[in-house]
Amino acid sequence: MSLSEDAYGQPDGRLSSRTKWQFGRQSLAEAARWRPDLIICVHLALGPVGWLLAVLGRRPFWIVVHGIEAWVPLPLAKRFALRRADCVIVTSKYNYNRVKARQRVSPDRIKSLPCALDETLRTTPPASEGPHRSLAPSERVVLTVARMDACEQYKGHDVILHALPQVLSRVPNVKYVVVGEGSDRTRIEALAGSLGLRSTVLFTGRVSDAQLAALYERSDVFALPAKASVNDHEAKGEGFGIVFLEAMAFGKPVIGPDEGAPAEIIQHERQGLLVSPENPAALADALVALLTDPARAREMGQAGRECVRENYSFTSFRNNLSGLLSTSCEFSR
Repeated sequence: MSLSEDAYGQPDGRLSSRTKWQFGRQSLAEAARWRPDLIICVHLALGPVGWLLAVLGRRPFWIVVHGIEAWVPLPLAKRFALRRADCVIVTSKYNYNRVKARQRVSPDRIKSLPCALDETLRTTPPASEGPHRSLAPSERVVLTVARMDACEQYKGHDVILHALPQVLSRVPNVKYVVVGEGSDRTRIEALAGSLGLRSTVLFTGRVSDAQLAALYERSDVFALPAKASVNDHEAKGEGFGIVFLEAMAFGKPVIGPDEGAPAEIIQHERQGLLVSPENPAALADALVALLTDPARAREMGQAGRECVRENYSFTSFRNNLSGLLSTSCEFSR
């Protein structure tokens, strides 16, 4: 399963209260049997259970924060657990700053552990049949892989669509391929139609890993100008940006937002270009720059592939995690 599986707009997966209680009871039983040296909660929602296990077992516990789940005021139980965790693991500096400022967690207990890219998709043989077969050899392909949920309009599909008419005036053979599904797809498709882009945009819906690999291979540029925004009531934005790593691993230049966590992954003018996520004109200029200069695009794509190999492999992740386990957090109370 690809790490961009979230692009397909799966159900929200909310669990019933009964299921949560069953999970808690089973966790207590297993912890009593295993007597772990360390308890790691891989999501903030598990924090209260982790804290209870830690107290009863007199063991340290960590909480992993992926992004927006900790950028807004939290319910009492989650806030209590987060502030009492021996170590809070974040995936980016942006995430670090948000957790420190919003949740008032002591900076010396917040540690960074960047995500790793699962190589499964990169090593999957591209499909011989699929949406990519409808693309003409002469077409220059801009690719986006992202959910299209109404609550996640920050991902930037609208911005790309509004930029495309300007791109087409300078690069007429562009095709915009959108991989993903979700509750907002109908609206986005209607917007494409209202902008006169029906023949320019290809909505693929869900695709298999093999088909996604073929689309990455066929694309010229990957674009996702996801906007980050946080206020007292809600938070939107990428806590990391695995999908950028996927595109970079395929040797594609990427266009991302000049703010938020993705801007930490993408070095401007090195692996791609960073633009204001609210500026279609700037995005259009960036797309044209890469589509009309294949040599520059290939150079950025190669730099991106090297960046992923050097910094976001499982070897790097394992070494970073080993460092945290051995030096960063005390295994005592």
